[in-house]
Amino acid sequence: MFAVLIGCSEDSFLEESPKDNLYADNLYTTGEGFQLGINALLQFVRTEREEPVASAEFGFGWKIGVDNGWSPRNLSWLRGPGLYQNDWHPSMQWISGSNGLWRHLYRAINTANMLMERSENPDIDWGGTSEEENAAIKANVQAHAHLFRAWAYRHLALTFGDVPISTTEINGSNFKNDWIRQPIADIRVLIISDLHEAEKGLPDNSNNVLALSKAVAQHYLAEMYLWDGNPQQAIIEAQKVLNNTNYSLITERYGVRANEPGVPFMDQFIQGNILPSEGNTEALWVLPNTDILESTGISQNSMRRTWVVNYASSGYADYSPEYGGRGLGSAAITAWGFSIYEPTDDRFSPYAVQKEYVNQKTGVVTTTQTEEENMTNSNNRWASTKKWDWTFADPNLWGDSYAYADQAYLRLADTYLLMAEAQLLANGPAAALPYINAVRERSNASPATEGELDLDYILDERSRELVTEENRRETLVRTGTFLERVRAHNPLAAERVQDYHKWYPIPQSEIDATGMEQNRYQ
Repeated sequence: MFAVLIGCSEDSFLEESPKDNLYADNLYTTGEGFQLGINALLQFVRTEREEPVASAEFGFGWKIGVDNGWSPRNLSWLRGPGLYQNDWHPSMQWISGSNGLWRHLYRAINTANMLMERSENPDIDWGGTSEEENAAIKANVQAHAHLFRAWAYRHLALTFGDVPISTTEINGSNFKNDWIRQPIADIRVLIISDLHEAEKGLPDNSNNVLALSKAVAQHYLAEMYLWDGNPQQAIIEAQKVLNNTNYSLITERYGVRANEPGVPFMDQFIQGNILPSEGNTEALWVLPNTDILESTGISQNSMRRTWVVNYASSGYADYSPEYGGRGLGSAAITAWGFSIYEPTDDRFSPYAVQKEYVNQKTGVVTTTQTEEENMTNSNNRWASTKKWDWTFADPNLWGDSYAYADQAYLRLADTYLLMAEAQLLANGPAAALPYINAVRERSNASPATEGELDLDYILDERSRELVTEENRRETLVRTGTFLERVRAHNPLAAERVQDYHKWYPIPQSEIDATGMEQNRYQ
């Protein structure tokens, strides 16, 4: 129900003074308290790539069932998003329930609304040494709140289409159940407005993982203006990011393995290199983690577990740091996704893609197969990206499926590719070439030519560069290419995908509670 907007349980919702409100009343009285609120918003984003899979694996639904992503595991909660079978319904696990995507995103929205409204209290002790410093702290809090509200509505609109808009804190005194879905165009207006507000109050750069820079807002503005059919404005916003001297593409080896064999592209994914403070100039947004055990209470990130195949499941190979530790192979890159690299492309080199696994006892080397064969053979013979490889230093824990490494969430290369798309649409292929070739040349891929550069080429390049990082479904929906590219490049999904699969169904619990109109889902 939309009661989740206040972040409290239904049992306490109708109480005159809900506990959550009392907690907020006590928390949001100082600058330190508001920083804790920002930390909570950051956690909403981290959950996109965190365990537990059983309740909140949000990343799956945007990355499988697309042209470059599928699921080799034939499980009910993966068949809907991945194969568009009968498991595609309004009660499917990842969108529905108390921990589902819908409620998660509206909780984030209400938290952002709460920070915006409560930061206007004139009695807050911001902790600054002057009025100017207090004003700057307040502006930073509000800027983060606007950014995270935009982040949540971006996900909602690109996943469900029309959705309700809420811009005020919902609490026990103003709850309602007559929400209606607003048009995507109106949601984009709100997102763009929020991102401009965020841009005003965020710093040019931040090496602090608990604070974001205005480059994040500008990047998303470029994307939103593209979706809004305004490539000229997208160029303006993307150029701000590219002009920011605090960020640059990684073109030279650096960091903890700089003296070992490797390629510059992959250095930014190695633990110890991922944070901006560790020399990563390409990271616009990083999700921090740490090498600690589950018993500490820190949630595990899911990317290694998701994308590394379960290569040891049938004795094909032993668990090893070389292979990233234990994976479950819940998601995988499609055969097409692997097929579009040149042999010289660093992004398809052995440093970037694990193409074979050696059985330590027999010496047998596993080989990749077709999607259909791999699903039949229990998903343990498929190549996988090494972007998320990580395991414990203790050999006794190499078979542990949890992972804790830091993660790149948004990279400058993505901004270059948005700029290429905007230039293509506004000024033609010649104007787009410098931006797409900056990304290609740093990975030893042949420069693109004016004659081959079109939207499909850019989408292919986004896959080559951002596969498993990008929420691919959202990109294909935004560019209007979802159905054609799934049908062209994902043979398992192509058999069943229908036009209405462009949008996920609204969770049935929300339909029952509010009477909102449902997306077609069958």
